[in-house]
Amino acid sequence: MSGLADFQNSIYLQGLGDVRPALPTDLTKLEGLAERSLSAQAFGYVAGAAGSEATARANRAAFDRWRIVPRMLRDVAERDLSVTVLGTAMPSPVLLGPIGVQSILHPDGEPAVARAAAAEGLTMVLSTAASYNIEDVAEANGDGSRWYQLYWPKDRELAISFLERAKAAGYTALVVTLDTVTLAWRPRDLDQAYLPFLKGIGVANYFSDPVFQKAVGGPVTDANRDTALLHWVANFGNPGLTWDDLIFLREHWDGPIALKGIQHPDDARQAVDAGMDGVIVSNHGGRQVDGAVGSLDALPGVVDAVRDQATVLFDSGIRTGSDIAKALALGAKAVLVARPYAYGLALGGQAGVQHVLRCLQAELELTMALSGVRRPDELNPDILVRA
Repeated sequence: MSGLADFQNSIYLQGLGDVRPALPTDLTKLEGLAERSLSAQAFGYVAGAAGSEATARANRAAFDRWRIVPRMLRDVAERDLSVTVLGTAMPSPVLLGPIGVQSILHPDGEPAVARAAAAEGLTMVLSTAASYNIEDVAEANGDGSRWYQLYWPKDRELAISFLERAKAAGYTALVVTLDTVTLAWRPRDLDQAYLPFLKGIGVANYFSDPVFQKAVGGPVTDANRDTALLHWVANFGNPGLTWDDLIFLREHWDGPIALKGIQHPDDARQAVDAGMDGVIVSNHGGRQVDGAVGSLDALPGVVDAVRDQATVLFDSGIRTGSDIAKALALGAKAVLVARPYAYGLALGGQAGVQHVLRCLQAELELTMALSGVRRPDELNPDILVRA
């Protein structure tokens, strides 16, 4: 038995001493609590999505269209949720997806998340747009498992520097976000006239980079801060990228590479043709294209296009353990969780993140067991029906 579900038992046992969880175990309640805890600017930045936020709603609606059909008498006494994804061994098919500017949620930001991930044995994916730099987060993560997410800048030398720093700091796989060649129209942020990067939040990897510093006349201080911010603006996002540019990544990263933001089967096929190791079906949590397809709706087509030629991961809309089970049943090897742990960070720092991770994994294991499934590779479309 994997033991991840034992978190449930520990809660009940603590209840004998009249001790209750500090945060809800229904993780869908965290968003409302975070809204009351955070500033309007910080909450809007994390909770918001593009345009009318139709894509964010579509992500959740896609999960509601699938229903699990539990099977009985399947001997689920022994369960094992462990998987190996892009060469990384994991206790369960759950990763902490990349989220930028985490210091707007909690002063400890990314280091707190890195410590939480390490404590739970899970893999953290660090955003280029982090509040703390590559090296500091790696130190907080210690012997934990970590991947690096690249926002591909226009300056090729800066991109190379990011990759070299990540490799030197022990990040073992590269996640390249393709869907943010420019920031989308995000009314919650626009109504607050709030972009944290322009306040110097989320630019730690840039400001600490030797290539970036050379371009702005040296280490970033009050004297050249405005120049540094303008240089960030000039380099963030790269709308001129094409599939041919992936050769550049292979030349400068010798580990696994996964492309994040894939929604169309043809793009998945091109990723395979380009020699990529994985694709992440994602619409950035609805933050980039308003009115786009829900990620779970896109997943089966991508899985069918890729087959066994690359690893398919899933992102966008995960809120519960049963959500994870559905994504795995539709062909994802593992999922990336984002907003739930962000709200956990906002409400409880490292402990809040660990609470979220434990809840998700416990609920996943229990959902699988009660559905007659012992291992993630036993999850398949046969356990689902369309609602």
